[in-house]
Amino acid sequence: MGALFDKRLWIVSGKGGVGKSTVAAALALRSARAGRRTLVCEVNTQERISGLLGHRPVGPQVTPLEDNLWAVDVRPQEAMREYALMVLRFETLYKTVFENKVVRYFLRFIPSLQELVLLGKILFHAQEKRPDGQPLWDTIVMDAPATGHAITFLRVPQVLMQTVPPGPMSREALKMKDLLEDPAVTAAVLVSLPEEMPVNETLELHAALRDQVRVRTHAAVLNATFPERFTEDDLEALVDQPELLRVARAHHARANQTVLAQLKLERNLHVPVHSVPRIFTPCFDRSAIEQVMTHLEPLVTGKASP
Repeated sequence: MGALFDKRLWIVSGKGGVGKSTVAAALALRSARAGRRTLVCEVNTQERISGLLGHRPVGPQVTPLEDNLWAVDVRPQEAMREYALMVLRFETLYKTVFENKVVRYFLRFIPSLQELVLLGKILFHAQEKRPDGQPLWDTIVMDAPATGHAITFLRVPQVLMQTVPPGPMSREALKMKDLLEDPAVTAAVLVSLPEEMPVNETLELHAALRDQVRVRTHAAVLNATFPERFTEDDLEALVDQPELLRVARAHHARANQTVLAQLKLERNLHVPVHSVPRIFTPCFDRSAIEQVMTHLEPLVTGKASP
């Protein structure tokens, strides 16, 4: 599949609670470390990524965190204004239309309007240009909604093209759809845990991205894995130490789960599956993100770890 560095829009998703924000933060940090102008976007949620990286919340404005790294929490109200100004172009027209209380009430009934403006703002950033015509952002990392909502969110351009009449909104939806479907630009990274339900949801998400959204899965990340440390002989040697044997058996069972989950993902996704070991720390902070980042090196560069 090559390096993730070959793409500009990285969509990170997975079942809630599998660590997708952790992976998004680590990928964004690695991109910035490579000297790439990187924007990491959270979507209408309680901010986590800026905190994981040791910074204050950034809010709805694109805000620098550190060298080559910016962040934004894309929220509906601010995204609505920015999207309307992008499409309508005129501030006075925006105020007349979108700040009218009666109009705002009826806007609630336009199908998928909130998702449109959220996704539209992110994809607007993906199309921003520098004075020399090159993309403003070398990497945009989207910490996308969790599994089911991710498909609804990413299908918004298709839904709007089918439901709204020709005009500015349908033209923007077509541009968004083309950008998401372009395999030279966009890649999905699916995050899972070595457990049956998250693995099954990852496979379902992959199929839905392929069939409903036409976004290509670039790779998967199997998070919080357990490496094999105890052989059957080791377990036999501990029969006279019941407490140690209990711990060893639990770890051995988790390691077996990891192997089975990795095999199932590899056989069904047909993309690389990168393993990140479980990190035991009283405070999951910047140092933990740095550890995750080192395990994702082959994913971003396409090269095996030394």
